[in-house]
Amino acid sequence: MRLVIIGGGILGTAHALAAVGRGHEVIHLEREVEARGATVRNFGLVWVSGRSANELEITLRSRRLWEEIGGKVPGVGFRPAGSLTLVRTEAELKVAEAAAGNASAAERGFELLEADKVRALNPALRGTFLAGLHCSQDAAVESRQALPALRRYMESTGRYQFFAGTEARTISNGTVTDDRGRAHTGDLVLVCPGAAHTGLTRELVGDMPVRRVRLQMMQTAPLGENLTTAIADGDSFRYYPGFQGPELDRLNAEEAQSFVAAQHKMQMLCVQRLHGGLTIGDTHEYEEPFNFDVDEAPYEYLTGVVEELLGRELPPVVRRWAGVYSQSIDPGTIVTRAQADERTWVVTGPGGRGMTLGPALGEETADLLNL
Repeated sequence: MRLVIIGGGILGTAHALAAVGRGHEVIHLEREVEARGATVRNFGLVWVSGRSANELEITLRSRRLWEEIGGKVPGVGFRPAGSLTLVRTEAELKVAEAAAGNASAAERGFELLEADKVRALNPALRGTFLAGLHCSQDAAVESRQALPALRRYMESTGRYQFFAGTEARTISNGTVTDDRGRAHTGDLVLVCPGAAHTGLTRELVGDMPVRRVRLQMMQTAPLGENLTTAIADGDSFRYYPGFQGPELDRLNAEEAQSFVAAQHKMQMLCVQRLHGGLTIGDTHEYEEPFNFDVDEAPYEYLTGVVEELLGRELPPVVRRWAGVYSQSIDPGTIVTRAQADERTWVVTGPGGRGMTLGPALGEETADLLNL
């Protein structure tokens, strides 16, 4: 078959990878010269630890796919570094203990480590904390270099073409007309618009059960030492369904977040890039219209948390940014798939799980459409 895929972010690229892997031909359109949305404005984390029980199977499958992809395409920068969620209060420790004792703990690779064992695993952590919930299944890829590397890999098959700086204007009977008047015809058209819920997406399928979420993040200069795992703080328990239970209820009742953290719906996540710098975030904003500028208070708060856990000053911050991703609001779905006509589908809404679940979602769509 020949597929036309619109959208060059992780979801569009993962669908292209699944199709090419099954022997199909792909024409791939991206309106920017290079994807600039949530795909490159993220941590690059393949995050198993906090996923709900209903999502665990597909998350572990995606983790395995990323490892396979990393073996074939070294440029994606896959590394099975794991993560440590560092707890600083007794209430947070109770949540970590419950997670380590959960029935799915072995699948997630959970182990609760005392502070000295945390430091042995990740010597860069010389600060203040009680313990750390280790997740050996968590991993990372280099979000800013993964997609170009995957495209080069697909181009080497001779069955993939990427049209950068090309905006799809109309879709009719399997033919996509772009903003240069060129026609791209396929047996199937997949539209992966990311957070672009209006325009062509709305013309095709109307309003979908998705919302947009805005976040803020930052990047430091090289740390000068290895951060051997990704790290998170206890506030991250509040945002991941895998930690729900009476212990989390007590944490939320007994320990309110700081004013800044609560105001910006914050958690601390931190991962080291291959160049040595740290990507640190993040915030959550759900009500539109979103601000076009970034707020300084969350950055100051995040800096303080990371410095407390590292026991040292951070290197200089070299860049700050905001991003927007698409999130399904249907609690029973991970991603929203809407059929526009017999040959056209729209796929979006993985929320902050796009990088984690991209490969598995691409394979799942291929199975659903009998590719």
